[in-house]
Amino acid sequence: MTPLLQRAAAFSTAQFHRLSGLVRQHPVRAALVLPAVGLVYVLVLIPFTPGIGDLRKAKSEVPSVLLASDGTVLAEYKRINRQWVTLDKISPNVVNALIATEDRRFYDHHGIDFRRTAGAVLSTLSGELQGGSTITQQLARNLYPEEIGRAATINRKVKEAITAIKIEAVYSKREILETYLNTVPFLYNAFGIEMAARTYFDKSADKLDVLESATLIGMLKGTSYYNPVLNPERARKRRNLVLAQMAKNGKLEPARVEALAKRPLKLDFERQVEPLGAAPHVAQHLRKWLVAWADHKGYDIHADGLRVRTTLDARIQKLANQAMARQLAQLQKLADGQRKAGQERAVLQAGFLALDPRSGAVRAWVGSRDYAQEQFDHVSQARRQPGSTFKPFVYGAAFMKGLDPSDTYVDRAVSITSQGGAVWTPSDETPPTGMPVSLRDGLTYSKNTITAQLMQNVGPASVAQLAQSLGVRQSKLDLVPSLALGTSPVTLLEMVAAYGSIANAGHYLMPVLVASVEDRNGQLLEAFEPVRESQPAMPRAQALTLVDVMRGVIDHGTGSAIRQRYGIQADVAGKTGTTQDNTDGWFIMMHPQLVAGARVGFNDNSVTMGAWGQGARSALPMVGDVFQQALRSRLLDQNAEFDIPRPRPQPPQASPGQQPPQQQQRRNDPLSQIVNGLFGRILRQLQ
Repeated sequence: MTPLLQRAAAFSTAQFHRLSGLVRQHPVRAALVLPAVGLVYVLVLIPFTPGIGDLRKAKSEVPSVLLASDGTVLAEYKRINRQWVTLDKISPNVVNALIATEDRRFYDHHGIDFRRTAGAVLSTLSGELQGGSTITQQLARNLYPEEIGRAATINRKVKEAITAIKIEAVYSKREILETYLNTVPFLYNAFGIEMAARTYFDKSADKLDVLESATLIGMLKGTSYYNPVLNPERARKRRNLVLAQMAKNGKLEPARVEALAKRPLKLDFERQVEPLGAAPHVAQHLRKWLVAWADHKGYDIHADGLRVRTTLDARIQKLANQAMARQLAQLQKLADGQRKAGQERAVLQAGFLALDPRSGAVRAWVGSRDYAQEQFDHVSQARRQPGSTFKPFVYGAAFMKGLDPSDTYVDRAVSITSQGGAVWTPSDETPPTGMPVSLRDGLTYSKNTITAQLMQNVGPASVAQLAQSLGVRQSKLDLVPSLALGTSPVTLLEMVAAYGSIANAGHYLMPVLVASVEDRNGQLLEAFEPVRESQPAMPRAQALTLVDVMRGVIDHGTGSAIRQRYGIQADVAGKTGTTQDNTDGWFIMMHPQLVAGARVGFNDNSVTMGAWGQGARSALPMVGDVFQQALRSRLLDQNAEFDIPRPRPQPPQASPGQQPPQQQQRRNDPLSQIVNGLFGRILRQLQ
């Protein structure tokens, strides 16, 4: 042994003898040392356990709710999938089984059953691991899994015991039972006895019989081990043990136990899916914002019962959901029909957005055809080429430079060389006519050759600047000539916001989803008003001119199905859009009180749609359907007009893909109007 170790051993021996001498001289004081140390240990741990205020808050935990403008509940921000039920809504069989199995002296202790704890310690020391936690101690673990944890340590057990005593000081025995049964997990994303009853037996908690109650309470010893779905025989034996404990505790006739034990489990299992609500993408979109707002204000969105009132109109949202479901069901059949043998089935997706241009208030938002299958948001997340829906920005920039809708360009082949040397040769479905075409007709009939020449005149920078001012503010726009035809990917949210600015006489209003936040009692915490920028995005006169020109798209051009098929005679203007090879179909329409847009396409933009994928056939029906129903239901004013006179709509003279009329006076000729009117009436009768 080294000299250092020898000195250490001698010191330890001396200290031991000294301590022994002190114990012999002062036996009473020595006996008090260990309890004193234990007391200090407990006192040190108290600050690391939940406070009384935390316990009271947990008892009244209420999830925040998302509301439509009329108060309709759209979603709940729950911490877990749980339906809280009061104790009188829980079968007495459940309570009897719980107490008999988990804590027979529940009504006699104040959080800790010292007799049971001592027995558990002795059993554990003898080699048989046994738990001694009361229902209250288990509740402490359920309520505060992070603060207390589940590690098999003295530290954790002491914290659990301290918290249990605090719970007993705050909760009554009934409240402890109610809280426990509503917080305990039962697998398959079912938390609490109500969700467990629905999941395993397809009934509410107050309808559970003694066998069903014993099965669920039996799971608490180990939910996975006694899972009645995967381990039915093991779960049945555990259920029978619970029945025996109930008889032993005087809650079940002993004579019945033997007969009940022979019965099968008789599960009626079905996973409980949280209701998605009418606007699940909105709920998801707002969650991050709401968490940040609540953190800043000192609230918890899962516990404080905030009432978040959105700008969504529940009726228009419902119309939008229905319109998308109907249209995509029809289009999917066409998509499946064109699929080649052995090719994987591609699922069509879409986005729909509607807002009030006067305030920026979002009235409807549908991010995909089925949130359960597609959480990706095709309103705010999907960036796709907008095609011809981008053209109004080219014409708007031209009007701002002093051009007039009556100004003409010759319909001719166009070749434009970019700075990099690449040659762009835009074309239309029909060959160039060599005839002059007005800017009004160029936009009405979506002429690429006219738009390309106009782009050369105003320049990509001016067009991009106007688009950004109007609302395309997140996506990057490439300053190239082909931008005129919508080659830079953007979101539907940006495009509808930009059209909203046009409809609002050139004033941009950022889309607003939240109108106010209230506390659980309905007291206003904060209201959110639309913010109007000091400078208009586009001069009023030119914005109204652009609206007037876009009326022609609906009256005579590529959007004429709005008048023909849907019979909408209100003052509306809009634009269709179709990208190369019919990859994406777009349509956006403006009304003085509502602007709505839709985009249809596959997630994989290398998969294209057929001829049915044109914006007028794929996206327009969704918008037309919503507007038709909204006008019929008087959600929109049929007589509302943009602040620029309009000629009453005439039957369309050219269908999408046809070249525009070459002589404006022919369209205004009285005889032509009579003939066209008769022809239009015949068409409507045939439809």
